Amino acid sequence: MTLANKITLTRIALIPVLVILMTIGGQGCMIAALVLFIVTSVTDFLDGYVARKYNQVTDFGKFVDPLADKLLVTAALCLFVEQGLIAGGLVWIILAREFIITSLRTIAALKGQAMAAAWSGKVKTCVQIAGIIVIFLCAIVSGGTVTGAASTLCLISGIVMTLVTLYSGYDYLRRNWDLVADGATTKK
Repeated sequence: MTLANKITLTRIALIPVLVILMTIGGQGCMIAALVLFIVTSVTDFLDGYVARKYNQVTDFGKFVDPLADKLLVTAALCLFVEQGLIAGGLVWIILAREFIITSLRTIAALKGQAMAAAWSGKVKTCVQIAGIIVIFLCAIVSGGTVTGAASTLCLISGIVMTLVTLYSGYDYLRRNWDLVADGATTKK
């Protein structure tokens, strides 16, 4: 197993720790969860760098790296919904985009094609990470009960993450519409 893949798998292994810390709650656990979220987010960039620099790009890594990103972001967002820090409808839209694009990647793979990562997808990931960090900070600074300006900042972060995610989904669908159109026609 390559170093890049080990880094990715470590990121996945740390997600349950993040979930436990966020579930326990309290300012200390939320600070620890924020630090862990930032560390795991940085490893996302690190594993890609290592894979490219040392020629360790593998099919396993191409599949597991985006999965790790989705698991990390989904864990944080779902727990934020539970804690009342972000609207469930916004998270649903974000998750719907992830399922749609993952399905599109699966269709491409079944056809022997690789769906290249788009710039909009990279921006989406960065915006989601930044938005989640902002929501963590709002929860920490306000002691868990987010009201007033902190509540507004959480809402704005959620809306920005959702809009960028929607655009990224549109961009992927537009670029790969031939896969959708081809898959929707009857084969004789």
